[in-house]
Parts: sequence; structure tokens; C-alpha cells
Amino acid sequence: MKATVRGLDGPQLLAAVDELAELLTDTVDDGASIGFLAPLGRAAAVDWWRERADGVTAGQLAVWVALRGDRVVGTVSLAFPGKPNSRHRAELVKLMVHREARGSGLGRRLLTVAEDGAVAAGITLLHLDTETDSPAEHLYRSAGWTRAGVIPDYAASPAGVLRPTTLYYKRVGKGATAGVEAGLGAGTPTR
Repeated sequence: MKATVRGLDGPQLLAAVDELAELLTDTVDDGASIGFLAPLGRAAAVDWWRERADGVTAGQLAVWVALRGDRVVGTVSLAFPGKPNSRHRAELVKLMVHREARGSGLGRRLLTVAEDGAVAAGITLLHLDTETDSPAEHLYRSAGWTRAGVIPDYAASPAGVLRPTTLYYKRVGKGATAGVEAGLGAGTPTR
């Protein structure tokens, strides 16, 4: 069954916290470095998602979920900065696909939905960080994201081991066009 992807408002996120918490714990249990140490308890995962609802309601965070039937099998979010000089950009955060749904192109689909959502919101630059040499790096590179650099010992893996993190960015919407017009090309480093 193909997954359906839809955006959530604050109340919808609250209604989905149990499913989102299960996805979060599955992702951490599988070793993904997404900000949590293992083992991540269900209550902590539920609380973490509940804390995101106000940000969604306030427009500081956009959250999409992938559903197979009523089950959440993936999610991705965009975090929007509140500073006046950074309203043209957003951070791609918490792209997760349940272990049972991997290999079906769902990660790419969620990434595309978030990129399209950024363009619709007037965003021209996206950025993210991911564990260096993780499977996610292949996804971002193949989707046209540009590697900006590596920070050593940036974050602990779920097992508590310090790991390097790679920073990526992507120009989207008018930003992608402006980069091409300036001779930079989409996904081409400026260095």
C-alpha cells in the first residue's frame, strides 16, 4: 500500500503523538542520530512530540506525516527561524521513515514534500545537519543538496559515541533560480 503524505496542524499533531512517538523510538532504536540517546522511552517520545504542537500552531514548525492506512510510517519537518534577517531560510529536521517502510522511496518523497512546502512558504534556502557517513547522506546528495562541511564530534550517536556531523544546504524556489542566474548552478558550492 502506498503511503499518503499530509501536513499536520497543532491539534492534528496532538492527535497523532502516539504514532509519532512509536516512529521516533523506532528510528532511535535503529541507531539514527536525530538528537536522542538510546533507549528512548515511549513517554519521553510522546512528550517531545507534544512539545512541538505549539510551534506548529504558531507557524514556527511545519510537520508532514506519511500514513499507510492510519499508521504513521514517516515524517519530516521544517523549522522556521524567527529572526528578521533569516526569514528566507528554514531548517529541515527530523526526517524519519519507519524501518518497515524503508526502501520504498518514502524518504525521498517526504524530502520533496518538505522542499515544496518551503517554496510555498516563500523560503529560498534550506539547511540541515546529519551524521557523517549515515545512510541519510546518500539521500540528500542524490536530491541535489550541497555539502557545506563537517563538524567533528558534533553530536552523540544513540549509543552515546561522539560522531561528526555534515552540514548541507539547498537553494529552492526563487533562491534556486537566483543561484543559476548568478552562475552558481543548483547544488554547486560557492567556494
